[in-house]
This record gives sequence, structure tokens and C-alpha cells, in this order.
Amino acid sequence: MQQAGLADDDDEEIWVKEEDDEEEEDGYYMDPRSPAVWTPGGRAGGTSNRRRAREEKERTKMRERQRRAITGRILAGLRQHGNYRLRARADINEVIAALAREAGWVVLPDGTTFPSSSSFAAVAAQPPRPVMVAAASPSATPLALPASSALPLRGIAPVAARPISHRPAPAFALLLPPRAAAASRSPADDVPDGNSSHLLAVPVPVPMDPAAAEDVPVAKQLQVPDVSPRPPERDFAGTPYVPVYVMLPLGVVNGNGEVVDADELVGQLRVLKASGVDGVMVDCWWGNVEAHKPQEYNWTGYRRLFQMIRELKLKLQVVMSFHECGGNVGDDISIPLPHWVIEIGRSNPDIYFTDRAGRRNTECLSWGVDKERVLQGRTAVEVYFDFMRSFRVEFDEYFEDGIISEIEIGLGACGELRYPSYPAKHGWKYPGIGEFQCYDRYLQKSLRKAAEARGHTIWARGPDNAGHYNSEPNLTGFFCDGGDYDSYYGRFFLSWYSQALVDHADRVLMLARLAFEGTNIAVKVSGVHWWYKTASHAAELTAGFYNPCNRDGYAPIAAVLKKYDAALNFTCVELRTMDQHEVYPEAFADPEGLVWQVLNAAWDAGIQVASENALPCYDRDGFNKILENAKPLNDPDGRHLLGFTYLRLGKDLFERPNFFEFERFIKRMHGGNIS
Repeated sequence: MQQAGLADDDDEEIWVKEEDDEEEEDGYYMDPRSPAVWTPGGRAGGTSNRRRAREEKERTKMRERQRRAITGRILAGLRQHGNYRLRARADINEVIAALAREAGWVVLPDGTTFPSSSSFAAVAAQPPRPVMVAAASPSATPLALPASSALPLRGIAPVAARPISHRPAPAFALLLPPRAAAASRSPADDVPDGNSSHLLAVPVPVPMDPAAAEDVPVAKQLQVPDVSPRPPERDFAGTPYVPVYVMLPLGVVNGNGEVVDADELVGQLRVLKASGVDGVMVDCWWGNVEAHKPQEYNWTGYRRLFQMIRELKLKLQVVMSFHECGGNVGDDISIPLPHWVIEIGRSNPDIYFTDRAGRRNTECLSWGVDKERVLQGRTAVEVYFDFMRSFRVEFDEYFEDGIISEIEIGLGACGELRYPSYPAKHGWKYPGIGEFQCYDRYLQKSLRKAAEARGHTIWARGPDNAGHYNSEPNLTGFFCDGGDYDSYYGRFFLSWYSQALVDHADRVLMLARLAFEGTNIAVKVSGVHWWYKTASHAAELTAGFYNPCNRDGYAPIAAVLKKYDAALNFTCVELRTMDQHEVYPEAFADPEGLVWQVLNAAWDAGIQVASENALPCYDRDGFNKILENAKPLNDPDGRHLLGFTYLRLGKDLFERPNFFEFERFIKRMHGGNIS
């Protein structure tokens, strides 16, 4: 409910609400068959009373619309003239928070507000620059607050900590009902406007006197005025060329070494080529290629597929997929690990990641067996290296001709560098925090060695108060504010847990660089954005990213990628924090803050960054968000993404409105003119 308005109207609205509540709480109701007769459940009656109540409710709704119109103009003015980062449907709390941050205060997600010691002193020493806020009523006076630079805070709600961005005001959305506003959302609503002098003239309803409103028919009061055209989008013409790839279906090559629906695929690839797509991404599944016996590789289906792609003059990104397919979001087929590996797992299930309850996750091998000779005399990293070397020899001509532009090395669950901490097969549902996956005997042995080396053998255990897959951080003793995650033991355990992830990446990338010398290699890092606005970042911790509010958990990953000249491929670049908050406010998610942190960690380390969308994306708003991240506005170093890979090729993409937006997106990623 809107929280700003005229005091008299607020009092009247409260009275009406209380009256309605009293009627509901009294325990009676009006018998609809006889309006004038009292029955158990009603207190006062008659058709006229009910009509008056309905009219009063309509007048109350009208007053709410008037207050929203006033707030809408306040928000539009702040966005256009004050460069405040406020969403179209922001409430008064967000306005106050933005003004407080501009004044140098820290505002936490729960509303806790306090001055920053450094910026507060700086503000006090400088003459205030008034920031005018439109009054909500004719009698109210403008509010002037001193302004200061945004606070460079780490870990506190990144939307608050980052510098306020320059965004145009989608004020037209404030004048439409929710459905109409959503349907007509402008693709430029969340895109920075390079023309700071552009002013958007939007007709808004004139506030009506409450007394006069009672005499106006309800139907007339509810009329919505016409709106002006959408504000212009950011112009990407002349910006750096960012190549666009498209992921092929997961099962494009089946277990028999055949290309599935080859003729249909060729037709789709021709359309992609004509639209300007640079290439495609293909998963090479360990479970298909080395399915039956160790070091017996069947590349037949991939050779035919690559030939089709080369004939169409498309580039190739190839993923070394050392995980199973099935059970994750978007997995529409099942491709298990090689059969001979599964047989080993039946007699030695500790080759798999294991949770505290002893449940095994067969999606990929535990990092504890990286150097253990448990795979018929070979270690896990030797198995990975043999697979990669075989691929390099088999497709040597594609490397020499430059058809294969990049090799992405699968390093964990879903091909990403992370623990399988949130598996749907074990009952996880968004936005659960997940569970630590370190209870196989090999990782437990590593933990004992680390505890002994530290001199605290009692620490050779996993946390016993970290909740379950679908727990919330504040309901656990480990992840809650001030919880054990920040104790001496907690810091030791999380350091060991995250270091195991970094060490695994180090070992595999060292061999990948040997196998693919002279070729671009990349690593995909998952975007675990839920619970990012909490202090512990619980979901990231269980996934192996030691990234609480007082520590940068992505810098060590960037450092190991830099060591082997590998690019970082990051997900969820299409997601907006406010959209996530509207759908799952309880998740305290912040994908924008996470993307901002990871991209800067990578660029600060001097490595290239590529990206892909986490969920299907067909709308202009999502594509615009990708463009914003691909080519940051006014970046002093001119940094931009190395490339973008679209998830995923399918029939939905070729629907007329979807493909129109996709073609338009490609042109803008390439720096072309769409006018």
C-alpha cells in the first residue's frame, strides 16, 4: 500500500479499514437471501448500507490512486534530475533510503540506518547541496538533504553500496494498472540514457480533492489517461563488437554417436547464421564418448556435427562435460557418467560428493579423488586429461582452421566450478541454502589433515548446525547473523572448503592448458545470487564460494584462472534484482550485485570475462540487461565482455516475436545500428 499522502485521507482510510475489520471480526454475516434480516454473522444491515460500503471502498481506492500519482511524480523527478536508482513502483521507504544514502548514511536491507564514519565527517565539512523532493501536498515544504558520494561498502546490500546509476524514469508505468504496466514495459526502462538533457513529458492525473471525489462517478474516477511514447533506449551503435554464440540442445548427439534431427538442425543453423550469430556451443559428454571402456572414445557423432557447423561457416565453443546430464534446471534428457565409472561407484560410493546425511550425488566425481587412483588405476585428473588430449588429436584440423574458438573446461556440477550443493534430486527447492558436500571419505581425510596442521583436531568435522537443503540462514546456528560461520572454527572450515574448490580448478586447468596449448580456454562459474543480501551469503558458502559480507570470495578464483590464462564465463547476467525481489522477496537475492562483484574481480585480476543467461530469455528487457552488463556505460577503461552465449537453441526461440527481439539484440551486441 502507498505510504505517502494527505493526512486527512489517511485517517479516513484507516477508519474505513477498521470498520471493515470490525464487521469481519464480529463473527456474523448478512444472509444474502434476506438483506434486511439478521442471521448469525452480521451486525448492521440493509442493501443501502452495503451499497454505501462499496462506494466508500471505491473512494478509498481512488484516493490511493491519487497518492500513487503524487509518488510517481516524485520518483520520476528523482530519477530524471537527481540520478537516483529507483524502480517504477518504488515505495516511500525506498525514496527515504535513497536520500539517506545520498546523504552519506548506510541503510541495511532490514531498514537499520546509521552514519558512515568516513563519509559522515566529509559531509559535515562541506556545504550541503540541496536535493529537492516534491511535496506530497500543497501545504508541505520541500525537503533538502546534503549529498555525498556513494559509499564504497563491501557486502552490504550491493544496490545500496554501488554508485547510483543514471537511469531514465519510466514514469508511464505509474499511470497504468499492474497488468497494463507490465505489458507495456519499455525496453529502456532499465537502460541508462546517454542524453542527460532529455526530459520525458508524461501526463499525470491531477490530485482531486477528497470531498469533491465523492461526487464524481466511480467509472469516471477510474479512467486512465493516455501516455506518451516510451523513452529512448541507450544507443549501442559504434560500441565494441561482442560475439554471440548459441548453445545447441543438450542431446544434439546421442549415445549412439548420431546427430539428432540433423536436417532440422541444419535449417535452424542457417537461420542463426543469417541473423548474425557468430557460432554455437556444444557439450561433449564424457558419458557418451567414453561410455563403455576406459580410453575407448567414440567421437563419430561430434565429427559429423562439427562438419555441418564448419560448412555453415560458424565458430565452435566446445564444453568438456565431465558431469551427468539430468536433474538440473533445463535438463530435458538424461546422460549419466560412463558406465564403467558407475560400476566403480557401486563398490566405492565415496568417489561421489556426499552430504551430511550420507546421500551420494552421482552428478560428478568428488574432488577428493583428483589424486586417488580409484578409476581402474588412474586418478580423476588423469582421466580428464586423457579425454581432453583425445579430443585435441581427433579434431586437430578444426583447431588449426580456427573453427574451434574456445574450449570450456567442466569443473563440477552442471559443468560449473562449484560443489553440487543444491541438487533437486535431494529435494532442494529455490531459495534453499543448500548443504555442504564434503562427507565422502576422501574429502574427510583432507579435512583431518588440515585440522591437524592447524593444531585443532576437533575441527576435523563439518558443521552440525548448518541446517538442511531448504533452510533459511537466520534459522540456522551456522549461517545466522553472528553465527558460527564467522567463528574461529567457521573460518577455518570455510577456508578449507573453498580452497578445495580452488585446488581442483588449479589441477585440472594445468592439464587443460597442456592439452589445448594455444587455444582459448574458459571456466564457467555459477551465479548463486540468492541470500546475497544477507551477511553470511549462505548459498554461496555451501557452493564453495567463501564470499560473506566481509570477504571477496571470487578473487582467489580469478587468480587461478589468471595463472592459466583462462577466461571466466559467468551466468545470470540477464536477471534484475528488483524482479527477483518481487517474485521471491524472502530470498534476499541480488543478481545485479553479484554480477557487478564477479566481473570486477575478474577484470581486476586481468582476465577476460564472458557470460551467458541463467534462464530462458526472449524479452527485450532481459536482452537490455545483458547489453548493460556486456558493455558497461562510461567504464573508464572501456572494458566489455569477451563474448556472450545464449541459452538455448529451441523452437521457442524461432517464434516470430522472440526471434525479432533476438536479432535486434545481436545487432546491438555487435555495435550495429538498429534504426
